[in-house]
Amino acid sequence: MSLCMGCMREIGDNVLCPSCGFDNSKEQKPPFLPYGTVLQGRYVIGSKIDNNGECARYISFDKQTGDVVIVCEFLPIGLFTREGNDLNLSVRFDNEEVFRKLCSDFISYYRTIAELKDFSALIRIYNIFQENNTAYVVEENQDLIPFEEYVQRSNGSLDWDIARPLFMPVISALEALHRRGIGHYAISPKNMYVTAYGKIKITGYSTVNERKRGTPLKSQLYSGCAAPEQYENNFPIDNITEIYGLSATMFYALTGNLPASAIDRIKDSRLLMSTSTVKRLPPHVVTAIANGLQVKRENRITDFDDLRSQLSVSHTAQAIQEEISRTANTTVKKSDMNKNKGISNKAVAIITAVASIVVLGALCVVLLMQNPFKSCFVSNNVIETTSATEEWTGATVPDLVGRSFDSVVKDAEKNDEIAIYRDASETYSDKYEEGEIMEQFPPAGSKIEAAGEVSISVKVSNGPLMRVLPDVENKTEDTLAKELADLGFVVEAEYQNSGEVAKQMVMGYKDYQAGDKLEGGSTVTIIVSKGMETTPTT
Repeated sequence: MSLCMGCMREIGDNVLCPSCGFDNSKEQKPPFLPYGTVLQGRYVIGSKIDNNGECARYISFDKQTGDVVIVCEFLPIGLFTREGNDLNLSVRFDNEEVFRKLCSDFISYYRTIAELKDFSALIRIYNIFQENNTAYVVEENQDLIPFEEYVQRSNGSLDWDIARPLFMPVISALEALHRRGIGHYAISPKNMYVTAYGKIKITGYSTVNERKRGTPLKSQLYSGCAAPEQYENNFPIDNITEIYGLSATMFYALTGNLPASAIDRIKDSRLLMSTSTVKRLPPHVVTAIANGLQVKRENRITDFDDLRSQLSVSHTAQAIQEEISRTANTTVKKSDMNKNKGISNKAVAIITAVASIVVLGALCVVLLMQNPFKSCFVSNNVIETTSATEEWTGATVPDLVGRSFDSVVKDAEKNDEIAIYRDASETYSDKYEEGEIMEQFPPAGSKIEAAGEVSISVKVSNGPLMRVLPDVENKTEDTLAKELADLGFVVEAEYQNSGEVAKQMVMGYKDYQAGDKLEGGSTVTIIVSKGMETTPTT
């Protein structure tokens, strides 16, 4: 079998690949592995895809499974030599200790990622091994769409309703990495891809040594997404750093442009977003991304749970409470300045209380101008509306619970007086079908006193938490994959030869049976027939 070193498809006696156009007469120059190198007796190395200061990635073929995979080789630039046909890395004695430490970090890093198999946003790690005086990692290879291309195909930017389900699994995956003591630290549009099933996959993994300045490795940072602290020598980076890169990538998805480089934003921290973009995005999303892109670390969102929360709900009540507290403290300080003028402590207390009431009243007026539900009060940091009284004869909030979210949105588009906002939290229900509204705020019957647009936030059901795996009989890969995706599963496929099941037809599930119940969002692997195994004729 003759393989193209550019795409790993069979090419027979061709030199130029008819599929990808790769010229197979060329050689891959050191320090990268020669074309056709076989590792562990099974992985055939092809063309280099990319490399950074820590490693190189090759398109490869797994002779054992027949799959095209990605092999990542630990190649720390400046710490080794590889010449001619020698596959082994040569490390100078004075670099030996540093090389071994970095290689150990590399192996440990990927072992941790390999353990996180249940997160759909993370690339699967199939194998980790050492050979040629270095280390190798085997990653899955999928037919993926570059995220930048995906955004450009979507008229240059994404609506939040589309971006939210893409990014929420990414937040969960990054949170899981950081809980285990590692991070990605290079989240950017260039390191993200979209699968055929509409899920994001994160690529471009490297250890922390590659993602900041001042280490023995030549750092690779992505302008616009790298946080300011990553440009400082040996500055400790953490989840706050990761949130900057993720927020920058979301900013790109929603606007079509990256923020300015962190170096430039230190001088001018403003984020440029067109008025039309701001108008079509929920205000709390704009605020959350701005908070994630604060140049000063102490002002930035500090953990993924807070980021997820800010992307999901508005913190108006909390802002009111903080403003009251800030103003009260300011009043006390002014009172202290006037102590020598004969103002007593009792007077200071009265002034402080009155100032707090004035601030609260002013903020409520602002809220009422933005929210037509005037009868509000603040209690335990929650803004609530009083229910309509029996005497009220004016307009009231309609009852949306139990209705289809799509139909409600269509009705609202015809009515300039109602705006519908969807709560971004993941919600499951055995009572309400997928797409039906479970809850609304303000509740049905709340009175509408002010003229203008009425804003209603709704929580939409994702359907039952437990989903039944459908039958696979007489179904093609595409048909079953779509059916599973519609049920909320993350779908992956493995391929096997079969003399009984036609090519591209589904043979069954891996680890499960039709009729089994799984949580929505679970990863399901289907086994697809490659047809009868062919043997060369004599």
